[in-house]
Amino acid sequence: MIGDPVSRVDGRLKVTGAARYSAEWPIDNLAYGVIVQSTVAKGMITAFDTEHARSSPGVVAVYTADNAPALPDKGRAAMKPPAGRELSLLQDRAVRYNGEPIGLVVAEKFEQATHAASLVRAQYESHTPLIDMQSALPSAYPYKPNINGSFPPATQRGDLAAGLAAADARIDATFTAPIETHNSMEPHNTIAQWDGDQLTLYDSTQFVYGVKRFIAKIFGIPEANVRVISHFTGGAFGSKGAPWSHVVLAAMAARALNRPVKVVLTRKQMFGLVGARPHTVQHLKLGARKDGTLTAMEHRSISSTSSFEEWVEPVTLATRLMYACSNQQTAHELVRLDVGTPTFNRGPGESSGIFALESAMDELAVKLAMDPIELRLRNYAERDPESGLEWSSKSLRQCYSLGAERFGWSRRRAEPRSVRDGDAFVGIGMSSATYPARRAPASALARLMPDGMIVVQAATHELGTGTYTIMTQIAADALGVPIERVRFELGDTRLPENPISAGSLTAQSTGTAVHLAAVALHDKIAAMRGDVTTIVSARDLVTRGGGQPIEARADAKPGDEQKAFSMHSFGAIFAEVRVDASLGTVKLSRMLGAYGVGRILNPKTARSQMIGGMIYGLGMTLTEDTLLDARTGRYLNADLAEYLVPVNADIPEIDVMFMDERDPQTNPLGTKGIGEIGCVGVTAAIANAVYNATGVRVRDLPITLDKILGHTSFAD
Repeated sequence: MIGDPVSRVDGRLKVTGAARYSAEWPIDNLAYGVIVQSTVAKGMITAFDTEHARSSPGVVAVYTADNAPALPDKGRAAMKPPAGRELSLLQDRAVRYNGEPIGLVVAEKFEQATHAASLVRAQYESHTPLIDMQSALPSAYPYKPNINGSFPPATQRGDLAAGLAAADARIDATFTAPIETHNSMEPHNTIAQWDGDQLTLYDSTQFVYGVKRFIAKIFGIPEANVRVISHFTGGAFGSKGAPWSHVVLAAMAARALNRPVKVVLTRKQMFGLVGARPHTVQHLKLGARKDGTLTAMEHRSISSTSSFEEWVEPVTLATRLMYACSNQQTAHELVRLDVGTPTFNRGPGESSGIFALESAMDELAVKLAMDPIELRLRNYAERDPESGLEWSSKSLRQCYSLGAERFGWSRRRAEPRSVRDGDAFVGIGMSSATYPARRAPASALARLMPDGMIVVQAATHELGTGTYTIMTQIAADALGVPIERVRFELGDTRLPENPISAGSLTAQSTGTAVHLAAVALHDKIAAMRGDVTTIVSARDLVTRGGGQPIEARADAKPGDEQKAFSMHSFGAIFAEVRVDASLGTVKLSRMLGAYGVGRILNPKTARSQMIGGMIYGLGMTLTEDTLLDARTGRYLNADLAEYLVPVNADIPEIDVMFMDERDPQTNPLGTKGIGEIGCVGVTAAIANAVYNATGVRVRDLPITLDKILGHTSFAD
């Protein structure tokens, strides 16, 4: 079954509305909570006025710092970044960003709670906030902890100064990317229900076990007392990887009121309360000889974080390994702003970092009068240049060559503004892409039921990516049965533990555990059958086993191969744009992604995943920009009317190619994960195409018409 283009097994549930998302669970006696937010960005609350809210129809309770239940360590008991953020849990009167939760109104109906929340007033001792990234740059300081607990924040190999001095051509440029808000289709939401000292959370999350542990620590209760359920999550992109304030506030109110409470964030509340990709300013220096050989690379990044917590966007990690260069330095710095703490956003680090690196490589190719693909091939890394390890597999050469052939790269004209179609300049650009192939410990259970169905369980997640489907395929393949005989269950902490569904981990981690559990069940059934020529029913086998379902469990974890090989996915992105010669508007007219991402479990869902990632990258490139008032810290475009995400009219022909690559080292299935790499490299490919079309090099995302029209080379 592996490799077949199977349609989604949960597709009918989704299109008929039967798929149950976390806010849709039918719970008796449910109350509705609505968060009250601060209206200043920095200061202290001197007084609350909740009288009108408390007397409003249907209101059950109004919680502020004056009366909220006390939490162990003032709600900081589970703080352990990046898995445990510092939340706003009504334990004090400090205000650290505009829109921070300062209260919770609970009512019988959602509309009643919403109205009452609007009646809560707070008085402030307000201070001048620091919001503007450019103004804050002089305060930047080095980030010192290991990134994600694993990677040094700064690196050096060789002699950078000597490498720059030996170069015949040099690039020295700064690239910026604004705050990017996730805006998944399903807003964050939680239903909290206590039964004595037992808590059940229906939560829109990427990590049910992470929520379980976090909430247990926050409330100072045993982990065994917390159950988290999340059968479907309507998009996440990193923002639902760790619990945010609303999860704890729902549980806090539910315990105090002794009744279940639901909290669903509004679209406006998706800005600030639940993280975002931070603002980054990246400085790139490249040096190369006339033949294109890189002699020096320097990549320094400054990213924004909150005033009360450190978060770094690891933009230089891809630079460290992308090209063979013996002289290189990388570093990360932070500036503290009076905003909410940033978090992971699809392709964290690589999406922003590859934009800067691959744009600079394109600039270098122009300066050397060299084809951009040829420049990359001249510096192709046959081994990981940072670790010195052999790649577990790498098909990037094929991605370049096959992608270029299919896209028609040979017809590209190197001279900007040399191709025009009516009122539009036409340009073509390309970029490399990479993302780590990571794996984490995971477990799975497989059972043969008396009716012949095989139930496979693992506490992973369905984010819209097709997890139900590929896990069903993996199990059916190992057992040698039709997929109709397999039912895969996920999203519940009563099931075997699995890692967060992030970082392109799920197929490698959970997929391996499911495969091993299914193989173990297959072998167990075979041993019980004995003579393979004898037909034995499932019911007979279960009877032989004492009347209980026959089951097998597997625990999978990475081994020494992680130390022996460097494991990464790679790709090449090709883009064609049309830029209006009078208006400067950019329209993507076609795009192709060629990828070496290990074994493809399901080409249909994989293609959808990649197209979704490429569209995500399109939004980052051309439309998405989270705007804040520098005086107040208030979000200016906190809705989908003004925070522009790509819509159908923005999407052209998108082509996806997969190289025939099975990695023997990453895991028994040979997969690498595809959740992130689809959005990596898109920004640079489009930016490079815009340059090819217009002669305008836009280094500041998003690429909007004002940045093109205002450039002297475009006006000429």
